[in-house]
Amino acid sequence: MSHTARRFAQIVKLRPQHLAEYKEVHARVWPDVLKQIQECNIRDYSIFYDDQSHILFASFKYIGSDYSGDMEKMAKNPRVREWWKMTDAWQESLVPGAVSSEAGEPSWWKPVEEVFYQP
Repeated sequence: MSHTARRFAQIVKLRPQHLAEYKEVHARVWPDVLKQIQECNIRDYSIFYDDQSHILFASFKYIGSDYSGDMEKMAKNPRVREWWKMTDAWQESLVPGAVSSEAGEPSWWKPVEEVFYQP
């Protein structure tokens, strides 16, 4: 059964002193993390960086039918949680009350609204 892909976009602030190590780990993302992302129906995942605002902008497509369930699976993976702990330490959430990716709600990365799409 085919599902229409849903597009997501999120932002978080990167502490600029951690840019080099952030780029370094993302050049070699752990295989367990990549596998879990794939198994949770996430595709076309990209992260962009703005060097003036220090904002990281992430976008991806979700091709599954149970986003909440897939995100729960993601959060239960010990290697993913380890990855989040490492990368969260280099970031500042823009979501009031957010504690960490691992803590769940409120979300560490701030969802942003899509205002235009050209297929």
